[in-house]
Amino acid sequence: MPLLIVRNDITEMHVDAIVNTANPMPTVGSGVDSAIYKKAGWTELLNIRQKIGKLAVSNIAVTPALNLKAKYIVHVVGPRWRGGDAHEAELLTKCYQNVLEAATEYGCESIAIPLISTGNYDFPKELALQIAKETISKYLEANDLNVYLVVYDRESFQFSKRLFDDVQSYIEQNLEQERFLKHSLSRRSLNRIEACVDSYDLHIDEEHKVCNNISSKELKYARRSLDDLVAEIDSTFAESLFKYIDDKGLTDPEVYKRANLDRKLFSKIRKNKNYKPSKNTALALAVALELNLDETKDFIGKAGYALTRSSKMDIIVEFFILQGNYDILELNEVLFYYEEPLLGSNVA
Repeated sequence: MPLLIVRNDITEMHVDAIVNTANPMPTVGSGVDSAIYKKAGWTELLNIRQKIGKLAVSNIAVTPALNLKAKYIVHVVGPRWRGGDAHEAELLTKCYQNVLEAATEYGCESIAIPLISTGNYDFPKELALQIAKETISKYLEANDLNVYLVVYDRESFQFSKRLFDDVQSYIEQNLEQERFLKHSLSRRSLNRIEACVDSYDLHIDEEHKVCNNISSKELKYARRSLDDLVAEIDSTFAESLFKYIDDKGLTDPEVYKRANLDRKLFSKIRKNKNYKPSKNTALALAVALELNLDETKDFIGKAGYALTRSSKMDIIVEFFILQGNYDILELNEVLFYYEEPLLGSNVA
């Protein structure tokens, strides 16, 4: 089942369980804790919490969600950052493990979790995000659960500065090249019409030079053979998908988990050879199959889509493929930061 990063007020999430970053003492803290008490029903929830008593770091307590749009609140006490030598990473990992296990124990199909300890407890956000992603992903390998990692705003969310710098540079380069190409081609067309000369061959040659300069990096990927392309002309998206799965020796669960897709959605594709996915689903499956850029363009083309340099989402996906980075969760982190749609299952 998928892990999705969403920007939302966690108290507004329609899920089975909402995780509260609780005060260790049976009192109301600030931030997420306070917001949850206000929305759930301050007095009633506090009375329940006081009966539970003190909670140790990484320990949990499950209460009714009362007025929230959920069934349960899973209260967990996160570790305070003390410099990294007080087992903070291990304790934060345990927090996520405990809340996920509680959700399964209570029969939940979905859970919304904030980035634990990144508020008043000062846990470094980049490290906290990495721990959350790794712990949740590992749990989902063996358990069916829709997990929403809820971030209130972009400032609450940080990923690797190195990755950010590389992606930002690639986006700027490609958007500038797209503007240059459009301007270059429009000027050439205008000049050709005004001059009324037979310069067609020269024009095409110049356009090819422009395109070759822009695409020099992209053209380094492996080209598919002519036989492969001809053999797949008449295949549908679904038929192409399952041929790739067979050829690569993969299983359906491996692919839909790598694609961050819901099993039920994948089953629909399996049952209908003419199924047309959304562009985000098609790209997610291309990433899961670890297709190169040429293969990806052909693959999503079967569903009627293309990669363009006028779309930040497309540029970011292209960047990851060219880097040989098929970690869809890391890709989604970057898409989330740039406020682009995520790949995989969509939030209802």
